[in-house]
Amino acid sequence: MDCADPAPMANFYIAAADGELVREDADSAWVKIAGTLWIFRRVEDYVAPSWPSRAVPQQMHVEYCVDDIVAAEEKLTAFGATTAEYQPNRAGGLVVMLDPAGHPFCIGSRG
Repeated sequence: MDCADPAPMANFYIAAADGELVREDADSAWVKIAGTLWIFRRVEDYVAPSWPSRAVPQQMHVEYCVDDIVAAEEKLTAFGATTAEYQPNRAGGLVVMLDPAGHPFCIGSRG
């Protein structure tokens, strides 16, 4: 996943998704999450996705199923995420958040 600085991204996903740091250097950080390797790469002049606009497309879409959306939103915010301004389905139990590099992801009710 492209970003301006891989270290904060790795730290966020280690905390948020119970990841494990596998490798890190000046230009990348590799984090193992639930058996999947996520690689955060430093990109000069990185521009965050412009969701919901598609001017700068998102690189991937992840949805996390949680038991308590409010608690998860608070926890993820404490780890460095922000709640996206545009929320197309909060009333339906889906919250859009942005990771430290601005990549959107969702948290939704497990039920």
